[in-house]
Amino acid sequence: MRKDVENELLKYGEEVNILNKSELARRLNCSRQTISNKLKRKDNPPGKRIYESKLDEYDELIKTKIERYACTAMSIYSLLKDKYGYRGSYSLVAKKVSKYKQEQKVKVTIRYETTPGYQSQVDWKEKVVIADKQGERHTINIFLMILGYSRMKFIKLTFDRTQKTLFESMAAAFDYFKGTTEEILFDNMKTVVDHTKSDFYNVVINDNMLKYAKDAGFTIRTCRAFRPETKGKVEILAKITNRLKAYNNEFSNLKELEKIIQNMNKQLNQEIVQGIKERSIDRYNKKEKNTLKPVNIELLKKYFSYEKEYKVSKESMITYKGKKYSVPTAYIGKYVTIKEDDFEIYIYYSTNYICSYNKKEEIYLNYKEEHYKEILLKSAYKDKSEEEIEKIMRRNLENMDNILIDKE
Repeated sequence: MRKDVENELLKYGEEVNILNKSELARRLNCSRQTISNKLKRKDNPPGKRIYESKLDEYDELIKTKIERYACTAMSIYSLLKDKYGYRGSYSLVAKKVSKYKQEQKVKVTIRYETTPGYQSQVDWKEKVVIADKQGERHTINIFLMILGYSRMKFIKLTFDRTQKTLFESMAAAFDYFKGTTEEILFDNMKTVVDHTKSDFYNVVINDNMLKYAKDAGFTIRTCRAFRPETKGKVEILAKITNRLKAYNNEFSNLKELEKIIQNMNKQLNQEIVQGIKERSIDRYNKKEKNTLKPVNIELLKKYFSYEKEYKVSKESMITYKGKKYSVPTAYIGKYVTIKEDDFEIYIYYSTNYICSYNKKEEIYLNYKEEHYKEILLKSAYKDKSEEEIEKIMRRNLENMDNILIDKE
């Protein structure tokens, strides 16, 4: 069994990884096949070279074709067979290509441990089907933006994946995070990349996206060809989809589903993230929030907002079709938009739903109690106790109702 050959190979140590089999056979006075058999033995000490297949000599070529050109296993197999005289099976090539791609993906799908405020990532979960209480099935998309350092997440319900919707959703995310990171990582989505002008070496960003990024103040970064996602995004999108499944037949309309998703967003940011052993919201507040670059949301609206806007007054009210409606005081001085159906009007800031009102023709002043309470707390009554504020609010609202009744 030529144990002497095996013992001699052990003496070569790391040099066995450098010398080819023919040279080893010459030195040890044996056949090349004997060397090959010994190197294949499973009981070879760790670290010693073991040739796995006829493909070993093509390793560098295969890696180059994958790295530079994102070649498929079949294209590599055809090349090796036609040009390099490879006589092995396609399955060996496919296995090696798959293994190498997986190794590379593992390297780049490690969670981004970027510095605070440096990078965020954008993605969509496409075509999620969910049914309401009436059994009607809705096909929705979930937009996701996640801060790389804190893992703070923003998720949003969308009904398409157009560039306008991307711009709207990102603006809503900037408003939610109170700023943007230095760079944002995207998949090679057509709303970002001009596919007609791009190739593997040169990714061309479309003009609208470049202008949007400049106005928002971030740099665009795109993923490599066969590395379209990071582990963090995949896990979050899967978690969102799984949680949404439980809400099948549990919501009455899409506005209610939107609120469910907003609440889910809040819950996700309050959970411990395994990769950092910390809640996203805590890490964001302590270390990342103040590193984000401010964004002029009003400037970005030109990319997606073509609706009439209504400025929120100092009284935290908007005037719409001759009537007034309250909104939270956080929107004072900002512009909101309105959508309506036969029964309600819906008020939005950017793409974020704020509140809704039933259409009651006889009511001129439409207040929500929580909004009115906020207004009182920010006015001359700010030194009053919670109980006193409550009494003042009730009295004032009753007086308003009485005035309206008298007018009738």
